[in-house]
Amino acid sequence: MAGDSIIDDRGEFPFLAHIEPRPGQIDMIRECRESLKKNGHHLAAAPTGIGKTAAAIAAALEVALESAEKPHILFLTGRQSQHKIVIDTVRKINSMIEGVKRPIKVVDIIGRESMCEVVDIQSGRCLCEQGSSESARGRLKDDVRKFILEYPRHVEEIVDKSKTWGVCAWQTCRSAVKDSDILVCDYNHVFAEQVRENSLPSMGVSLKNCIIIVDEAHNLPDRIRMSMERVITPIIIRNAAMELEEYMGTLENSAMKNSSSSTMQSLEEVQWAFEVIKLLRVKLGDYFRSLHSQVSDEEEIIVSAQEFTEKIHEACDEFEGLVGQMKLDRTIDIQPLFQKSQRLLRLSEILARVVIDTESEEEESEPDSHRISYIFESIEKFGNTSAFCMVFSPKGKEGKITTHLLDPGVLSGEIFAMCSGSILMSGTLYPPQMYADILSLPKRLTTKTSYKSPFAGERRPVLIAKDVTTRYNERSEVMWNRMRSHIQALIDGSEGHIAVFCPSYRLMEEIIGDVYFKGVKKRVESRDWSKDDIDKIVAELKTERSSGNRILLCGVFGARLSEGIDYNDGVLGSVVCIGIPNPPPSVLSNSLKQYIAEKFGKENSWRYTVTQPAINAILQAMGRPIRSVEDRALILLLDKRNGDRTYTNCYPKSMMMNATNDPKTTNAFAKRFFRRVKRN
Repeated sequence: MAGDSIIDDRGEFPFLAHIEPRPGQIDMIRECRESLKKNGHHLAAAPTGIGKTAAAIAAALEVALESAEKPHILFLTGRQSQHKIVIDTVRKINSMIEGVKRPIKVVDIIGRESMCEVVDIQSGRCLCEQGSSESARGRLKDDVRKFILEYPRHVEEIVDKSKTWGVCAWQTCRSAVKDSDILVCDYNHVFAEQVRENSLPSMGVSLKNCIIIVDEAHNLPDRIRMSMERVITPIIIRNAAMELEEYMGTLENSAMKNSSSSTMQSLEEVQWAFEVIKLLRVKLGDYFRSLHSQVSDEEEIIVSAQEFTEKIHEACDEFEGLVGQMKLDRTIDIQPLFQKSQRLLRLSEILARVVIDTESEEEESEPDSHRISYIFESIEKFGNTSAFCMVFSPKGKEGKITTHLLDPGVLSGEIFAMCSGSILMSGTLYPPQMYADILSLPKRLTTKTSYKSPFAGERRPVLIAKDVTTRYNERSEVMWNRMRSHIQALIDGSEGHIAVFCPSYRLMEEIIGDVYFKGVKKRVESRDWSKDDIDKIVAELKTERSSGNRILLCGVFGARLSEGIDYNDGVLGSVVCIGIPNPPPSVLSNSLKQYIAEKFGKENSWRYTVTQPAINAILQAMGRPIRSVEDRALILLLDKRNGDRTYTNCYPKSMMMNATNDPKTTNAFAKRFFRRVKRN
């Protein structure tokens, strides 16, 4: 982290991005600060408008810059839109502390594919610096590095400058991190093992000397689970064998130059692993065909880890049998290398050592031999527990087995215990204890607070329609028409743009699809929308409002429009939430419920895996229109189940619900609200 003291006399909150703290912000800064001073972890269920980004950064900077170790601050977010908010916040902080020794230095980095215009598929190298000499590149990189650190830059600015000067923005950002105070990046830089190992050390960052801020932390458990997924197919096994063969050739060349006992031992182990993996490919081909015959095209089944492990042992036994026969024939003299109890772990270790000839610097690039190594290691560690799950899907040419580690705390617990402290925050971190449990935060060092919303309830009333639902056995065109009538009633009785969120793209198409709504232009989210598409939509909302036109913006819970987008300046007047986005039943979700029941109690199983994540997705959508104390918005929940105890227990206790039984009542409620409550 950059040196030099920059503490100045700004009272209790020297790094607050504005002069006066917002309501609730004072408590959050104080509690985060006290936790970080003890190397602790603070979970902040901080509703929209409290200014949680500014509060977290203010607390982290104060603690970091007073520390002798000067830890880096890693601000982790899964949304590129949030990167902009962080950079703008640091700019405001620097304007507030102007006149001291130096400003806060921040580096904003996103995925390589978004920072490098062209990446060569064969070598893994980008073509950003093609045509310039090494000496010229060195000078230009130094200039861009200074450009990055002298003022908080949005990543788009860095990319544009780098293109102009003919240097790689991604590489230059990485080289600037060691001299920064704050790194803004994706969760994967910390919570995806392969990315972390390729990323942090090369940027000069030590996890032990980091304060971690996790934005939208309600997404972290699923992001970690996804990072721990691996897929195995006969083709991946074939690729792993080819990588082993290439590595074996490298070792053979080394052995010719230096036939030390360690080199010969390594070569012998790799030869053993190569032969075993070749045999395993054949056995898994038969095994996959057997699994295929047990399921339909859309069905999935649980694969027994023990049964899968037996295939590995069969391959080992067959190779050792072949070796034994060759020994009898006096053609070769090789003893079995490992006992049966050691095989899986030793195979994993050998596969993990494989180095193949590639110039790729891609953080997420992972050889297939390493994928298989990870799977074998996971089976060895967790195969006999309910925390590990293997699922066969018949999709694809040969089908695939996906391995799932259901407990994100296996990874996150170690990371949080190692770092200098953390802040996990979200407007929907409900209940905080659930996330402390699932992420295995150190109990004695963890504090949790649900902060009160700074918005009076009358500025964001919630209305539940009691005559509609997306419950599967009640779905019909009659039900959809009733929902459409509620939406039209809201349009007729309200002011401003309206956002509608659905549980899935399929239901959005079914309910909203080609339907005409009077008085609005309809914009429907696509799965393929990029950040630029989202930015254009937000700009269009403001332009159309200035022209007196209204838009019905249609999206999906958990997708781009419902999370991480700053609909500021009161651009949304209402939000409609259709249904409850419960995950569809699957063999994986059943395994997860079983695991949660075993670890945290049966009473928490359904809530931790189904109802709370679903309601948190709704809460995220509900928070879109209220970005400041001046805003007002009406929330319409189109599913009667929101009033059931199962779900009301998942909402914040302070949230008051109103009821409507028909579109006429919805219209009257909307008219009354927009007549009485104006945007300040």
